[in-house]
Amino acid sequence: MAKRLRSSLNDPSKLPPRDSDSETLIQVIIETPKGSRNKYAFNEKIRVFELTKVLPAGMTFPYDFGFIPSTKAEDGDPTDVLVLMDEPAFPGCLLKCRVIGVIEGQQGKKKNKERNDRIVAVEQDNHSFAHVRHVRDLGKKFVRELEDFFVNYHELSGQKYRVLDVKGPSEAQRRIADGIRKLKRK
Repeated sequence: MAKRLRSSLNDPSKLPPRDSDSETLIQVIIETPKGSRNKYAFNEKIRVFELTKVLPAGMTFPYDFGFIPSTKAEDGDPTDVLVLMDEPAFPGCLLKCRVIGVIEGQQGKKKNKERNDRIVAVEQDNHSFAHVRHVRDLGKKFVRELEDFFVNYHELSGQKYRVLDVKGPSEAQRRIADGIRKLKRK
């Protein structure tokens, strides 16, 4: 474990995916904070957060976005996470979060479609979402707003995006476990 922690000091993508004090909490590295027009992504090759896109005026990220370290999703990137919390974090911030669901999505053009699911989690110490245990507790309007955001966001890159389904914490935990296994097989 000490060797893994040493190697993760310069590379947050190598941190453990789960909190060492609680198997129910995941660790999330924030890439893009809530309210930002700038899209940041962690570049594993050079080990820095880099600006990858600037959203047009009037469009901002509705929640903090990041990834679960030491995982690999179906799109080949670390598992994406949308984090609900009181105040925005910042790129590179490590959060401990409780999983409440997954938004299953598909992006791309007709012949080049790929899954791009997002785990939905609540930061462990927040107040505004402390009562939320399942993504359905957020209501249908929440899902519609996210769908609109992702559709518009992907249109900026000339891609299509659609929400396939929204599922609860059990399915989200299965996706996380799959992401951990996929990275270990790599």
